[in-house]
Amino acid sequence: MAKYYVLLGPPGAGKGTQAKIIAEKYGLIHVSSGDLFRDNLKRQTDLGKLAQTFMSKGELVPDDVTIAMIRERLSRPDCKNGALLDGFPRTPAQADALATMLKEFKGAVDLVPYISVPESVLIERLCGRWTCRSNGHVYHEKYNPPQLSGVCDLDGSELYQRDDDRSETVEKRIKVYVEQTSPLIEYYRRNNLIAEIDGKKAIEDVTAELLAALEEA
Repeated sequence: MAKYYVLLGPPGAGKGTQAKIIAEKYGLIHVSSGDLFRDNLKRQTDLGKLAQTFMSKGELVPDDVTIAMIRERLSRPDCKNGALLDGFPRTPAQADALATMLKEFKGAVDLVPYISVPESVLIERLCGRWTCRSNGHVYHEKYNPPQLSGVCDLDGSELYQRDDDRSETVEKRIKVYVEQTSPLIEYYRRNNLIAEIDGKKAIEDVTAELLAALEEA
């Protein structure tokens, strides 16, 4: 029977790393809403063109367009075993739409792992990131520093801090995430689907806790 998981976690929680591990372990497709949008825009699909009309006006893409993209992706043969959803749903209304959609696929959301990390840790992780100008290699001043400060080990180019990684931007991103996602977390908590994972730990420890939660689901 197909398994469907929704992975939640703020920026800096290591969601992308964990999603890759889970998808490989269980033979699931990692369906990232961001990647899906980019793919539809790049291929200029009908849905991509429709989304573009809203985005070019600076408007939010309506739920029905996003949901149609997710439906199309989940209906492909490679999702027959299920999927790990990342970035969708974002709201209780989208979660309701997902539940209705999965019924059509004879499935349901089996578990919602939520990688929880204190704001202070997220800020430390994100604000310490530096990127090389030439090839985008990423360093962290605490966890993965370059051998020579400000210089990329691999190509010798200058390291700079992206606007996204500056403290004021990071704090705003986290605040927006919490405000937007709190209702969704409560929605899934009421349905006894949330599995809170301690994201402060080392990557392999977070993975172990995640896999244990999935095994119990």
